[in-house]
Amino acid sequence: MLLGTQSVNSQGVLQIGGCSTTDLVKQYGSPLYVMDEFAIRSAMRSYRKAFESRYPRTAFYYASKAFLCMAMAVIVEQEGFCMDVAALGELYTVLRADFPPERIALHGNNKSRQELLAAVEAGIDHIILDNFYELAILEDLLKETNRQMGVMVRATPGVDPKTHRLIRTGQADTKFGFNIKDGSAVQAIKLVQQCPSMMFKGVHCHVGSQLLETETHEQAVQVMVNLLQSVYQETGIVPDALNIGGGLGVRYLSSHQPPSYDAFAEAVTEPLKAMLDKLGLPYPELQQEPGRAIVGEAGTTLYSIGAIKTVPVDEIGGTRTYVNIDGGLSDNPRPQLYEAVYSCILANRADEPADSKVTIAGKHCETDILIWDVDLPSPRSGDVLAVQTTGAYNFVMASNYNRFLRPAVVLVNNGKSEMIVKRQTLDDLLSNEVVPPYLRESSEIR
Repeated sequence: MLLGTQSVNSQGVLQIGGCSTTDLVKQYGSPLYVMDEFAIRSAMRSYRKAFESRYPRTAFYYASKAFLCMAMAVIVEQEGFCMDVAALGELYTVLRADFPPERIALHGNNKSRQELLAAVEAGIDHIILDNFYELAILEDLLKETNRQMGVMVRATPGVDPKTHRLIRTGQADTKFGFNIKDGSAVQAIKLVQQCPSMMFKGVHCHVGSQLLETETHEQAVQVMVNLLQSVYQETGIVPDALNIGGGLGVRYLSSHQPPSYDAFAEAVTEPLKAMLDKLGLPYPELQQEPGRAIVGEAGTTLYSIGAIKTVPVDEIGGTRTYVNIDGGLSDNPRPQLYEAVYSCILANRADEPADSKVTIAGKHCETDILIWDVDLPSPRSGDVLAVQTTGAYNFVMASNYNRFLRPAVVLVNNGKSEMIVKRQTLDDLLSNEVVPPYLRESSEIR
């Protein structure tokens, strides 16, 4: 399964953005995150076109939690997307990249006073309110600073998406948003109305991630349009914007077949327009927050293969071959977090047929299996392994477990590569650590 601009050259080596993957490992080391710039920009343009051709009044907020660094923020700005941030660090990153604050929205289920104040002082477009606690904090902050702030109210549509239980967010039993069924969502909107420093902009929902069908979003649209009608009936206000979040899935395996952007846009906009027309409501601005759908398939992680070990497996009456790589859990925790699956290619022998079934193992002091039982050409120590579809939630979830150093990130396009995040160094690892002087003065128990 080749993705984006990937191809296999005459030497049998996998190329991304016209760059040889083996050359990239020689130049930048491994593990290495490789981001395909052409694939990212193409995805953003295709996504926009699919919706704007069917529902012209749209706005797209890139979900920065999927993949974010300053270079990515520049690409997002250039492609005309807005930015969805969900924490102080994300907000700080995009502002340092000179992203226009009037195109930023702040998310989060437990926003701190510091985060809310930073958003207010930066002059971002709006904050998505998640609970009554932060609504009260924001009201006090706006009074203290004599500022105004646009707000949206996040509602839980009570839709249970068909995805892993740990990445569902739209069901009623969730930490996110105001419940619709118990009246909390409308109550929150009424409180916003009563606050002169808050400008109510609309309602928001998000149902989950890695959705490979459209049914969940169709159900959410129906629930949210009914909420628009309830808001109008109880407050006299017609919300000007409806944000349906993100969640469109990507191909981790060749068997994964998410809807095309066009099919997804059709499935969302047709019932939306039909319901609005039926209820006699004006068309709100349709907002979305694609993240994984933009960068997931544009990312590849390159590893170097080390030890290879074949062991007996009594349960199956055979053997299993473990192929050990120089990364794993610290650069991709998703398989351990929620059993995420991946496909891979032997990058330096990409033209050879598969003749063995192996298990890709990380080098951390855990079970740390990246991919179970995958078909590959018989791997050799020193080969380069390319794990596909690692553009979303890999770099941003990386850790220093076992004191591993976070990998570098390179951007490739048209035969050129540029480092956009430097590889962490051992000095970086210790840069914030302090040994209290008394520990060196005495070994006595205090």
